[in-house]
Amino acid sequence: MPHATEPPQSARLVEAVLFDFHGTLAQVEDAVTWVVAAAAACGAQLERAKATILADRLVTAGRAGGPLPYRVPPHLAEHWADRDLYEHSHRAAYTGLASTVQTDVVGLAEALYARLLVADGWLPYADTEPTLRTLHGAGIKVAVVSNVGFDIRPHFAHWGLDSLVDTFVLSYEVGRTKPDPAIFLRACGLLGADPDRTLMVGDSAADAGAVQAGCATLVLPAAEPGRSNGLGASLALAGCV
Repeated sequence: MPHATEPPQSARLVEAVLFDFHGTLAQVEDAVTWVVAAAAACGAQLERAKATILADRLVTAGRAGGPLPYRVPPHLAEHWADRDLYEHSHRAAYTGLASTVQTDVVGLAEALYARLLVADGWLPYADTEPTLRTLHGAGIKVAVVSNVGFDIRPHFAHWGLDSLVDTFVLSYEVGRTKPDPAIFLRACGLLGADPDRTLMVGDSAADAGAVQAGCATLVLPAAEPGRSNGLGASLALAGCV
């Protein structure tokens, strides 16, 4: 069930909404599809049974957008710690984790990572566009605030959603990661919004850190790729319905 902290009251006008990216507005593609597409980019065709086994191993090793790795090898520890602060660390961490899985597909680790960098490797939730469009139509400013090590703006442009987002605040660009209040305050500053009149919508405890910046917070459980994610609840809190 959605969980909200400090919801805006009737006297508290919401003038801006901050959204997390992964697990809130979009989800990475199905793991088997991910592996099959990456292998194809390397010139290899995988049968579904083999791709399923390989996908399970790669997700366990550590997939961006997936669960935390079962184990981070010592030689990747520094990159793992810095993965959302530096582009090179993000790439090194996830290609390194994928490389711990034995495959007979040359270049697969890099091809798997490349799927992150293109919009085809992600699926917006079914209610992402209508939610953003409703907020835009109501004159409520929107920012995407993400712990991420690469630029997600091209994804929004590909989906035709870029005009519905006023600004992007990405951890690797600002040098702060959620739940640090500074990243939420940066977003509010760029939007010219008072934190007391700002709602943060995410799917994790890190997103709930916005409370420390003075923002109301709505935490929604992540859904499967392409499905509705309950984002309509943010419209009610923003006074749009």
